[in-house]
Amino acid sequence: MEYYKILGVEKAASAAEIKKSYRKLALKYHPDKNPDNKEAEDKFKQISEAYAVLSDEKKRQEYDTYGSAGFQQRYSQEDIFRGFDINDIFNQFGGGGGRTSFRFGGQGGAAGGNPFDFFSQAGGGAQGGGCGGGGCRPQPVKGQDQTYELAVSLEDVLHGAEKNISLRRDGGNQNIAVKVPKGIESGKRLRLSGKGAPSPSGGPPGDLYLKVTVQPHSSFTRDGDNLITEKKVPFSQACLGTAVEITSLDERKFKLKVPAGVQQEAKLRIKDMACRPVP
Repeated sequence: MEYYKILGVEKAASAAEIKKSYRKLALKYHPDKNPDNKEAEDKFKQISEAYAVLSDEKKRQEYDTYGSAGFQQRYSQEDIFRGFDINDIFNQFGGGGGRTSFRFGGQGGAAGGNPFDFFSQAGGGAQGGGCGGGGCRPQPVKGQDQTYELAVSLEDVLHGAEKNISLRRDGGNQNIAVKVPKGIESGKRLRLSGKGAPSPSGGPPGDLYLKVTVQPHSSFTRDGDNLITEKKVPFSQACLGTAVEITSLDERKFKLKVPAGVQQEAKLRIKDMACRPVP
């Protein structure tokens, strides 16, 4: 999603400008003011997601750095909305008082939950998404999100890679191609929209989340964006100074100058051998 465009603000907008625009749009498209209006419901979801990201300094910085696609790979919708409270905005500006109360975040259901379940579940008191007046019409619900452990090598992290995974679905196997972004870290999750479990009621399928684990390497370890390897140097050469050959993770050869009198376990740097994410 293009969050700045959704909120109608410039990329350089201040936090106050972002909040002002969000409040205006949220009040306009709030479900209490637009019962049974699917278009307004979708718009409300979009502006809420945009504000949840742009109002958070860390998330906004990552969104600006990685762009929309890169950010979506790093943050699930549950992560985006964790701890986000729409009511805080309405209460601050005196715009609350509606019938619907929302709280995004928490653990949700067994598969991670959907922060917009108030639109799709029967009951709950919300007036939007088919709940209004004399009761609620059953609505198709999204299928469950699923999680898969994805092991990648340090070489995959250095260059980026494409992996094929096989999932058991309906008694058979489904093969899915996965792009592993350059510079990804262990513990990060990749989201594949619509690749989760099918809906039991005809709604959209859930999402598939891939938890990335970077496997240990025999020669290199990772420290943030940096790669570390060990090289033994004879004592006499360490005293007098020398040059040693270093083979990089991608098999390039480098001559590294070791200064005279270098201390044991000293760290020497070779530039441009890092695992930086793609901007």
